Amino acid sequence: MTDHATPNLPSRTYDRTAEFYAKLGFQASWHDANWLIIERGGLCLEFFHYPDLDPAVSSFSCCLRLDDVNEFFRACIEAGIPQQSTGWPRIHAPKLEHSGMIIGYLIDLDGTLLRLVQNPE
Repeated sequence: MTDHATPNLPSRTYDRTAEFYAKLGFQASWHDANWLIIERGGLCLEFFHYPDLDPAVSSFSCCLRLDDVNEFFRACIEAGIPQQSTGWPRIHAPKLEHSGMIIGYLIDLDGTLLRLVQNPE
């Protein structure tokens, strides 16, 4: 197995988290009372229960390194995630950043920021 890391993110409610990400093509590979793991292709996200999390002040985040950031963005739009500057969930379109990287932003229903980073060619 290739070395890899999986982000551990908060979930106020596992069922709602699984439902939200299922619309983006993720499927649960593990779910019990204490942990939720979802996968989409090579992406794996793990969630711990945090029922008292206030999404408005959440500082949780991670990067999703994607071969096709635009395809993932389209999946978010098709799932009904709004493009807006406030609230959650929401999506921001990928664009060329000052770093020279193409990055979009997804804020999930628990206020977690997922940076959508285009893999280099």
